[in-house]
Amino acid sequence: MARRGEDLYEKHARSVYRYLFSLSGEPDTAEDLTQETFCQALKSLDTFRGDCTPQVWLCAIAKRLWYKELERRSRTAPLEEEHLSSLTAPDNPEGEAERREDRMALYRSLRQLDPETREVIYLRLAGEFSFREVGELMGQSEVWARVWFYRGKEKLAKLLTGGRPNG
Repeated sequence: MARRGEDLYEKHARSVYRYLFSLSGEPDTAEDLTQETFCQALKSLDTFRGDCTPQVWLCAIAKRLWYKELERRSRTAPLEEEHLSSLTAPDNPEGEAERREDRMALYRSLRQLDPETREVIYLRLAGEFSFREVGELMGQSEVWARVWFYRGKEKLAKLLTGGRPNG
């Protein structure tokens, strides 16, 4: 079982991390939750039925852990001083400010999408999942995932251009 667990980790750790990072936007949180995902997966490896791919199964565990983390955060407010001490000054403040502004616009626009569409986009782009895998994770078909992703991209483009048509 140990070798199976190592193989599972080597094969899927990166995609689980990317998925968690797409949800949290925090490298440390994504790393911690990735480790916890594999700990839980190893504990229940013998109960994995194979109804879906291992990657889909791991991301389902990761998603559940992310929701638990959000719940925990809502109960405890972070210490402001602790948060501020971890910030560092950028090398190119002007460029960093521009990139940050673009990211913020993108995140604001993503937040305006319905949760299902937002998750499809996260899974496809940040998690780099195939449409088949996105469909499996969402309990839908591959065609459904393709359609939702396309419609989501269209909505996102419209939001980013201030509601103006593209082109």
